[in-house]
Amino acid sequence: MSDSDLTAELNELRALAREFFSKEVAPRWEEFAENGAPDRKLWNRAGDLGLLNISIPAEYGGGGGTFAHEAALMDEQAKAGDTSMNISVHSGIVAHYIHAYASEEQKQRWLPKLASGEFVGAIAMTEPGTGSDLQNIKTKAIKEGDEYVISGAKTFITNGALCDLLIIAAKTDPSLGAAGVSLIVAEVSNETPGFERGRKLKKIGLKGQDTSELFFDGLRVPTANLLGPEEGKGFIQLMQQLPQERLIVGILAAAACEMAVEQTIEYTKNRQMFGKTLFAMQNTKFELAEVATIAHVVRTFVDDSVAKHLRGELDVKTAAMVKYWTSDQQMIVVDRCLQLHGGYGYMEEYPIARMFVDGRIGRILAGSNEVMKDLIARFL
Repeated sequence: MSDSDLTAELNELRALAREFFSKEVAPRWEEFAENGAPDRKLWNRAGDLGLLNISIPAEYGGGGGTFAHEAALMDEQAKAGDTSMNISVHSGIVAHYIHAYASEEQKQRWLPKLASGEFVGAIAMTEPGTGSDLQNIKTKAIKEGDEYVISGAKTFITNGALCDLLIIAAKTDPSLGAAGVSLIVAEVSNETPGFERGRKLKKIGLKGQDTSELFFDGLRVPTANLLGPEEGKGFIQLMQQLPQERLIVGILAAAACEMAVEQTIEYTKNRQMFGKTLFAMQNTKFELAEVATIAHVVRTFVDDSVAKHLRGELDVKTAAMVKYWTSDQQMIVVDRCLQLHGGYGYMEEYPIARMFVDGRIGRILAGSNEVMKDLIARFL
Protein backbone atom coordinates (compact mmCIF):
# COMPACT_ATOMS: atom_id res chain seq x y z
CA MET A 1 0.00 0.00 0.00
CA SER A 2 1.40 3.41 -0.97
CA ASP A 3 1.67 6.26 1.53
CA SER A 4 -1.16 8.10 -0.23
CA ASP A 5 -3.40 5.02 -0.13
CA LEU A 6 -2.65 4.56 3.58
CA THR A 7 -3.39 8.22 4.26
CA ALA A 8 -6.72 7.96 2.44
CA GLU A 9 -7.61 4.79 4.35
CA LEU A 10 -6.74 6.36 7.69
CA ASN A 11 -8.78 9.46 6.81
CA GLU A 12 -11.79 7.27 6.04
CA LEU A 13 -11.35 5.47 9.35
CA ARG A 14 -11.08 8.77 11.18
CA ALA A 15 -14.30 10.03 9.59
CA LEU A 16 -16.17 6.85 10.52
CA ALA A 17 -14.86 6.87 14.09
CA ARG A 18 -15.56 10.58 14.49
CA GLU A 19 -19.17 10.14 13.43
CA PHE A 20 -19.72 7.11 15.68
CA PHE A 21 -18.22 8.61 18.83
CA SER A 22 -19.51 12.15 18.39
CA LYS A 23 -23.08 11.16 17.47
CA GLU A 24 -23.76 7.82 19.16
CA VAL A 25 -21.51 7.70 22.23
CA ALA A 26 -20.32 11.06 23.57
CA PRO A 27 -23.81 12.67 23.79
CA ARG A 28 -24.82 9.96 26.27
CA TRP A 29 -22.07 10.88 28.75
CA GLU A 30 -24.44 11.71 31.61
CA GLU A 31 -26.33 8.44 31.19
CA PHE A 32 -23.14 6.38 31.21
CA ALA A 33 -21.72 8.33 34.16
CA GLU A 34 -24.90 7.61 36.11
CA ASN A 35 -24.73 3.90 35.27
CA GLY A 36 -20.97 3.60 35.75
CA ALA A 37 -20.69 1.87 32.36
CA PRO A 38 -21.51 2.45 28.70
CA ASP A 39 -24.41 0.80 26.90
CA ARG A 40 -23.34 -2.80 26.16
CA LYS A 41 -25.06 -2.58 22.76
CA LEU A 42 -22.54 0.02 21.64
CA TRP A 43 -19.85 -2.67 21.60
CA ASN A 44 -21.91 -4.65 19.09
CA ARG A 45 -22.48 -1.46 17.10
CA ALA A 46 -18.74 -0.75 17.05
CA GLY A 47 -18.15 -4.30 15.85
CA ASP A 48 -20.72 -3.90 13.08
CA LEU A 49 -18.92 -0.74 11.92
CA GLY A 50 -15.54 -2.50 11.90
CA LEU A 51 -14.09 -0.35 14.68
CA LEU A 52 -12.93 -3.23 16.89
CA ASN A 53 -9.67 -5.17 16.44
CA ILE A 54 -8.76 -3.05 13.43
CA SER A 55 -5.07 -3.95 13.74
CA ILE A 56 -5.77 -7.71 13.94
CA PRO A 57 -5.50 -9.73 10.69
CA ALA A 58 -8.68 -10.21 8.68
CA GLU A 59 -8.35 -14.00 8.94
CA TYR A 60 -9.29 -13.59 12.62
CA GLY A 61 -12.16 -11.20 11.95
CA GLY A 62 -10.07 -8.07 12.42
CA GLY A 63 -9.60 -5.08 10.18
CA GLY A 64 -6.24 -6.17 8.82
CA GLY A 65 -4.67 -2.82 9.62
CA THR A 66 -1.68 -1.78 11.70
CA PHE A 67 -1.20 0.04 14.97
CA ALA A 68 -1.45 3.25 12.94
CA HIS A 69 -5.14 2.43 12.48
CA GLU A 70 -5.58 1.87 16.22
CA ALA A 71 -3.85 5.18 16.91
CA ALA A 72 -6.17 7.03 14.50
CA LEU A 73 -9.23 5.47 16.14
CA MET A 74 -8.09 6.33 19.67
CA ASP A 75 -7.25 9.87 18.57
CA GLU A 76 -10.73 10.45 17.17
CA GLN A 77 -12.44 8.89 20.19
CA ALA A 78 -10.54 11.18 22.53
CA LYS A 79 -11.26 14.26 20.45
CA ALA A 80 -14.95 13.38 20.36
CA GLY A 81 -14.86 13.55 24.14
CA ASP A 82 -15.73 9.91 24.84
CA THR A 83 -14.00 8.13 27.70
CA SER A 84 -16.67 5.51 28.39
CA MET A 85 -15.86 2.77 25.85
CA ASN A 86 -12.34 1.57 26.52
CA ILE A 87 -11.56 0.23 23.09
CA SER A 88 -7.86 0.80 23.71
CA VAL A 89 -7.90 -2.02 26.29
CA HIS A 90 -10.24 -4.24 24.26
CA SER A 91 -8.52 -3.91 20.87
CA GLY A 92 -5.13 -2.39 21.61
CA ILE A 93 -4.22 -4.65 24.54
CA VAL A 94 -6.41 -7.75 25.05
CA ALA A 95 -6.65 -8.68 21.36
CA HIS A 96 -2.89 -8.27 20.94
CA TYR A 97 -2.09 -10.58 23.85
CA ILE A 98 -4.21 -13.23 22.18
CA HIS A 99 -2.78 -12.60 18.73
CA ALA A 100 0.79 -12.71 20.07
CA TYR A 101 0.61 -15.73 22.38
CA ALA A 102 -2.49 -17.82 21.69
CA SER A 103 -2.54 -21.03 19.70
CA GLU A 104 -4.17 -21.02 16.29
CA GLU A 105 -7.26 -22.70 17.71
CA GLN A 106 -7.50 -20.09 20.46
CA LYS A 107 -7.13 -17.23 17.99
CA GLN A 108 -9.90 -18.61 15.81
CA ARG A 109 -12.11 -19.08 18.87
CA TRP A 110 -11.66 -15.68 20.57
CA LEU A 111 -10.52 -13.00 18.15
CA PRO A 112 -13.58 -13.01 15.83
CA LYS A 113 -15.87 -12.60 18.85
CA LEU A 114 -13.80 -9.65 20.08
CA ALA A 115 -13.91 -8.13 16.60
CA SER A 116 -17.70 -8.41 16.34
CA GLY A 117 -18.39 -7.07 19.83
CA GLU A 118 -19.93 -10.37 20.92
CA PHE A 119 -17.15 -10.41 23.52
CA VAL A 120 -15.89 -7.39 25.45
CA GLY A 121 -12.29 -7.92 26.49
CA ALA A 122 -10.52 -7.11 29.75
CA ILE A 123 -7.23 -7.99 31.38
CA ALA A 124 -6.97 -8.61 35.13
CA MET A 125 -3.51 -7.73 36.40
CA THR A 126 -3.80 -5.31 39.32
CA GLU A 127 -4.64 -6.57 42.79
CA PRO A 128 -5.56 -4.70 45.98
CA GLY A 129 -2.04 -5.09 47.37
CA THR A 130 0.18 -5.10 44.29
CA GLY A 131 -0.39 -2.12 41.97
CA SER A 132 2.60 -1.94 39.61
CA ASP A 133 4.36 -4.84 41.40
CA LEU A 134 3.04 -7.53 39.08
CA GLN A 135 5.53 -10.24 40.04
CA ASN A 136 4.03 -10.35 43.54
CA ILE A 137 0.41 -10.98 42.60
CA LYS A 138 -1.44 -13.35 44.95
CA THR A 139 -4.14 -14.79 42.66
CA LYS A 140 -3.48 -18.52 42.23
CA ALA A 141 -4.34 -20.93 39.43
CA ILE A 142 -3.87 -24.47 40.72
CA LYS A 143 -4.07 -27.30 38.21
CA GLU A 144 -6.60 -30.05 38.88
CA GLY A 145 -6.75 -32.53 36.05
CA ASP A 146 -7.47 -30.64 32.84
CA GLU A 147 -8.62 -27.49 34.64
CA TYR A 148 -7.13 -24.57 36.54
CA VAL A 149 -8.90 -23.63 39.76
CA ILE A 150 -8.45 -19.90 40.17
CA SER A 151 -8.79 -18.04 43.48
CA GLY A 152 -8.01 -14.43 44.28
CA ALA A 153 -9.11 -10.85 43.74
CA LYS A 154 -8.40 -8.13 41.19
CA THR A 155 -9.20 -4.44 41.27
CA PHE A 156 -9.24 -1.39 38.96
CA ILE A 157 -10.18 -3.67 36.05
CA THR A 158 -11.18 -1.67 33.00
CA ASN A 159 -14.21 -3.18 31.19
CA GLY A 160 -14.62 -5.42 34.23
CA ALA A 161 -18.36 -4.94 34.62
CA LEU A 162 -19.13 -5.85 31.00
CA CYS A 163 -16.34 -8.20 30.00
CA ASP A 164 -17.07 -11.59 28.46
CA LEU A 165 -13.44 -12.54 27.87
CA LEU A 166 -10.90 -11.99 30.61
CA ILE A 167 -7.14 -12.51 30.61
CA ILE A 168 -6.15 -13.33 34.20
CA ALA A 169 -2.62 -12.93 35.52
CA ALA A 170 -2.22 -15.65 38.14
CA LYS A 171 0.45 -17.67 39.92
CA THR A 172 0.53 -21.22 38.57
CA ASP A 173 3.53 -21.81 40.85
CA PRO A 174 3.44 -19.44 43.85
CA SER A 175 6.96 -20.50 44.91
CA LEU A 176 8.68 -19.03 41.84
CA GLY A 177 7.96 -15.30 42.00
CA ALA A 178 7.87 -13.73 38.53
CA ALA A 179 8.71 -17.10 36.96
CA GLY A 180 5.50 -18.53 38.41
CA VAL A 181 3.15 -16.04 36.72
CA SER A 182 0.96 -17.29 33.86
CA LEU A 183 -1.78 -15.70 31.75
CA ILE A 184 -5.03 -17.66 31.52
CA VAL A 185 -8.07 -16.72 29.44
CA ALA A 186 -11.53 -17.15 30.92
CA GLU A 187 -14.87 -16.77 29.18
CA VAL A 188 -17.11 -15.28 31.86
CA SER A 189 -20.65 -14.15 32.54
CA ASN A 190 -22.66 -13.21 35.62
CA GLU A 191 -23.64 -16.87 35.90
CA THR A 192 -20.13 -18.33 35.75
CA PRO A 193 -19.50 -20.41 38.93
CA GLY A 194 -16.59 -19.13 40.97
CA PHE A 195 -16.58 -15.73 39.25
CA GLU A 196 -18.08 -12.60 40.75
CA ARG A 197 -18.06 -9.01 39.63
CA GLY A 198 -17.59 -6.64 42.55
CA ARG A 199 -18.37 -2.95 42.71
CA LYS A 200 -18.25 -0.60 39.78
CA LEU A 201 -15.66 1.61 41.37
CA LYS A 202 -16.53 5.27 41.89
CA LYS A 203 -13.73 7.37 40.43
CA ILE A 204 -13.03 11.10 40.32
CA GLY A 205 -13.00 10.84 36.52
CA LEU A 206 -13.84 8.39 33.74
CA LYS A 207 -17.23 8.03 35.40
CA GLY A 208 -18.87 6.45 32.36
CA GLN A 209 -16.21 3.77 32.01
CA ASP A 210 -16.76 0.51 33.87
CA THR A 211 -13.88 -0.09 36.24
CA SER A 212 -14.56 -2.94 38.62
CA GLU A 213 -13.44 -5.34 41.27
CA LEU A 214 -13.36 -9.00 40.24
CA PHE A 215 -13.33 -12.01 42.54
CA PHE A 216 -12.37 -15.62 41.85
CA ASP A 217 -13.44 -18.32 44.28
CA GLY A 218 -12.72 -21.66 42.68
CA LEU A 219 -13.25 -20.43 39.11
CA ARG A 220 -12.58 -23.41 36.86
CA VAL A 221 -10.94 -22.75 33.49
CA PRO A 222 -9.67 -25.40 31.05
CA THR A 223 -5.89 -25.77 31.09
CA ALA A 224 -6.16 -25.40 27.31
CA ASN A 225 -6.90 -21.69 27.95
CA LEU A 226 -3.33 -21.02 29.04
CA LEU A 227 -1.74 -18.31 26.89
CA GLY A 228 1.53 -19.56 25.50
CA PRO A 229 3.08 -23.00 25.14
CA GLU A 230 3.87 -23.48 28.84
CA GLU A 231 3.29 -22.08 32.30
CA GLY A 232 5.46 -19.39 33.83
CA LYS A 233 5.69 -17.11 30.79
CA GLY A 234 3.10 -14.59 31.98
CA PHE A 235 5.46 -12.01 33.44
CA ILE A 236 7.57 -12.00 30.28
CA GLN A 237 4.43 -11.66 28.17
CA LEU A 238 3.27 -8.72 30.28
CA MET A 239 6.63 -6.99 29.92
CA GLN A 240 6.64 -7.54 26.15
CA GLN A 241 3.19 -5.99 25.71
CA LEU A 242 3.52 -3.07 28.13
CA PRO A 243 5.41 -0.80 25.68
CA GLN A 244 2.34 -0.75 23.40
CA GLU A 245 0.09 -0.05 26.38
CA ARG A 246 2.36 2.83 27.40
CA LEU A 247 2.34 4.20 23.87
CA ILE A 248 -1.47 4.17 23.99
CA VAL A 249 -1.30 6.47 27.03
CA GLY A 250 0.81 8.83 24.93
CA ILE A 251 -1.64 8.78 22.04
CA LEU A 252 -4.52 9.68 24.35
CA ALA A 253 -2.40 12.39 25.99
CA ALA A 254 -1.58 13.98 22.64
CA ALA A 255 -5.24 14.04 21.64
CA ALA A 256 -6.24 15.53 25.00
CA CYS A 257 -3.64 18.29 24.73
CA GLU A 258 -4.79 19.24 21.26
CA MET A 259 -8.46 19.13 22.20
CA ALA A 260 -7.89 21.27 25.31
CA VAL A 261 -6.01 23.91 23.34
CA GLU A 262 -8.56 23.95 20.51
CA GLN A 263 -11.51 24.31 22.87
CA THR A 264 -9.79 26.99 24.92
CA ILE A 265 -8.93 29.07 21.86
CA GLU A 266 -12.57 28.97 20.83
CA TYR A 267 -13.76 29.82 24.35
CA THR A 268 -11.39 32.76 24.83
CA LYS A 269 -12.23 34.23 21.44
CA ASN A 270 -15.91 34.30 22.40
CA ARG A 271 -15.61 35.25 26.09
CA GLN A 272 -15.97 38.98 26.71
CA MET A 273 -14.12 40.58 29.61
CA PHE A 274 -13.49 44.25 30.36
CA GLY A 275 -14.79 45.30 26.96
CA LYS A 276 -12.76 42.92 24.82
CA THR A 277 -12.35 39.24 24.22
CA LEU A 278 -10.38 37.17 26.69
CA PHE A 279 -8.20 36.08 23.77
CA ALA A 280 -7.18 39.71 23.11
CA MET A 281 -5.44 39.95 26.48
CA GLN A 282 -1.69 39.47 26.45
CA ASN A 283 -1.64 36.90 29.26
CA THR A 284 -4.16 34.76 27.38
CA LYS A 285 -2.09 34.92 24.21
CA PHE A 286 1.06 33.96 26.07
CA GLU A 287 -0.64 31.08 27.87
CA LEU A 288 -2.15 29.73 24.67
CA ALA A 289 1.12 30.10 22.79
CA GLU A 290 2.87 28.04 25.44
CA VAL A 291 0.29 25.25 25.72
CA ALA A 292 -0.04 25.07 21.92
CA THR A 293 3.73 24.58 21.74
CA ILE A 294 3.63 21.85 24.39
CA ALA A 295 0.80 20.12 22.52
CA HIS A 296 2.81 20.25 19.29
CA VAL A 297 5.90 18.73 20.93
CA VAL A 298 3.80 16.01 22.57
CA ARG A 299 2.25 15.14 19.21
CA THR A 300 5.65 15.08 17.49
CA PHE A 301 7.10 12.78 20.16
CA VAL A 302 4.08 10.46 20.03
CA ASP A 303 3.97 10.30 16.22
CA ASP A 304 7.68 9.50 16.11
CA SER A 305 7.17 6.75 18.69
CA VAL A 306 4.22 5.29 16.76
CA ALA A 307 6.41 5.20 13.65
CA LYS A 308 9.14 3.41 15.63
CA HIS A 309 6.58 0.94 16.97
CA LEU A 310 5.34 0.17 13.46
CA ARG A 311 8.94 -0.61 12.46
CA GLY A 312 9.46 -2.76 15.56
CA GLU A 313 11.95 -0.27 16.99
CA LEU A 314 10.13 1.11 20.05
CA ASP A 315 12.27 0.08 22.99
CA VAL A 316 11.32 -0.20 26.65
CA LYS A 317 13.11 3.00 27.63
CA THR A 318 11.45 5.16 24.97
CA ALA A 319 8.01 3.71 25.69
CA ALA A 320 8.47 4.60 29.37
CA MET A 321 9.59 8.10 28.38
CA VAL A 322 6.50 8.55 26.21
CA LYS A 323 4.17 7.33 28.91
CA TYR A 324 5.48 9.46 31.77
CA TRP A 325 6.31 12.68 29.90
CA THR A 326 3.20 12.96 27.76
CA SER A 327 0.83 12.20 30.65
CA ASP A 328 2.61 14.82 32.76
CA GLN A 329 2.32 17.38 29.96
CA GLN A 330 -1.33 16.50 29.46
CA MET A 331 -2.13 17.57 33.00
CA ILE A 332 -0.11 20.76 32.66
CA VAL A 333 -1.86 21.74 29.42
CA VAL A 334 -5.37 20.86 30.61
CA ASP A 335 -4.87 22.66 33.94
CA ARG A 336 -3.73 25.86 32.25
CA CYS A 337 -6.56 25.66 29.73
CA LEU A 338 -9.07 25.10 32.53
CA GLN A 339 -7.74 28.23 34.26
CA LEU A 340 -8.51 30.29 31.16
CA HIS A 341 -12.12 29.10 31.35
CA GLY A 342 -12.46 30.68 34.78
CA GLY A 343 -15.40 29.45 36.85
CA TYR A 344 -16.88 27.66 33.87
CA GLY A 345 -13.81 25.44 33.77
CA TYR A 346 -14.97 23.97 37.07
CA MET A 347 -18.39 23.03 35.69
CA GLU A 348 -18.93 19.48 34.40
CA GLU A 349 -21.01 20.78 31.50
CA TYR A 350 -17.77 22.08 29.99
CA PRO A 351 -15.58 19.34 28.50
CA ILE A 352 -12.42 20.92 29.92
CA ALA A 353 -13.61 20.08 33.44
CA ARG A 354 -14.11 16.42 32.59
CA MET A 355 -10.77 16.35 30.77
CA PHE A 356 -9.09 17.55 33.96
CA VAL A 357 -10.34 14.63 36.10
CA ASP A 358 -10.41 12.04 33.31
CA GLY A 359 -6.79 12.66 32.36
CA ARG A 360 -5.35 12.36 35.86
CA ILE A 361 -5.24 8.56 35.65
CA GLY A 362 -2.69 8.74 32.84
CA ARG A 363 0.09 9.40 35.34
CA ILE A 364 -0.84 6.24 37.26
CA LEU A 365 -1.98 3.46 34.92
CA ALA A 366 0.33 1.23 32.86
CA GLY A 367 2.93 1.72 35.58
CA SER A 368 3.05 4.93 37.60
CA ASN A 369 5.25 7.73 36.29
CA GLU A 370 7.61 7.21 39.21
CA VAL A 371 8.05 3.60 38.11
CA MET A 372 8.64 4.84 34.55
CA LYS A 373 11.46 7.15 35.69
CA ASP A 374 13.10 4.34 37.64
CA LEU A 375 12.81 2.11 34.56
CA ILE A 376 14.36 4.78 32.32
CA ALA A 377 17.22 5.24 34.75
CA ARG A 378 18.17 1.58 34.39
CA PHE A 379 19.14 2.26 30.76
CA LEU A 380 21.20 5.40 31.46
